[in-house]
Amino acid sequence: MEMESPFKSDVLKGKVALLTGGGSGIGFEISTQFGKHGASVAIMGRRRNVLDDAVSALTSRGIPAIGFEGDVRNLEDAKRVVEATVKHFGKLDILVNAAAGNFLSAAENLSPKGFKTVMDIDSVGTFTMCHEALKYLKKDGPGKAGGLILNISATLHYTASWYQIHVSAAKAAIDAMTRNLALEWGTDFDIRVNGIAPGPIGDTAGLSKLLPDEIGNKISDYMPLYKLGEKWDIAMAAVYLASDAGKYVNGSILPVDGGLWLSRPRHLAKDEVKQNSRSIEKRSRAAPVGLPMSKL
Repeated sequence: MEMESPFKSDVLKGKVALLTGGGSGIGFEISTQFGKHGASVAIMGRRRNVLDDAVSALTSRGIPAIGFEGDVRNLEDAKRVVEATVKHFGKLDILVNAAAGNFLSAAENLSPKGFKTVMDIDSVGTFTMCHEALKYLKKDGPGKAGGLILNISATLHYTASWYQIHVSAAKAAIDAMTRNLALEWGTDFDIRVNGIAPGPIGDTAGLSKLLPDEIGNKISDYMPLYKLGEKWDIAMAAVYLASDAGKYVNGSILPVDGGLWLSRPRHLAKDEVKQNSRSIEKRSRAAPVGLPMSKL
């Protein structure tokens, strides 16, 4: 059953959004929800068949949408797609950087080329798109407010993550980029720059790569909310940040992960804590206090 949005259907009316990676997974859900809330949507991706399917699905809902084939790692592609979006819709208000690459690899088995590929897609690609979109997003006189850049990140680098050194480095770079652009471009061009850091989201290619069925994972056992997130959760966070409700939010990275990044395995069951607490306290009080323990 499709969940009902808590936002009015016209909160993004008149906005034009360009989304990299907007044809599948989380990116497509953001594209869909932006369109359902009044925005016109351009999506960028490397696979023409995915783009065509996504555009067809969006237009079938009455959403003005167009797809552009391109690779965020290629400067000419980025420039062409941004300009084509503006030419087609007349302007650009929102850029969402959702293109990403990921796979599991122990650090010693990861080649420098594999590391660089992820950095190029996630980090360099994000900056390239921001750079090319700047002149269309910045404030242009009293009648044109600045736009929004929304970078999709992760929480992997908040502590450390097994077999994810490449992605952790890339997402840390994206978060640093988000904050620095929020400072510089928010001040100089009235552009808000924010991020969303999804946790494990069910029914996505990312989760199937990182936690395949073969592993038999029980990640939900360690999550404070005891469940995987949904693409809808990320899209609603994006709608909030893109709407007037988020007009004073700049330089923030919003974790949407059910609190997973805070969690640790429970080493002692709650019942054991209750059962043992009295005896532990009694033993503690019985221990000598202030007496030298060393024979020296």
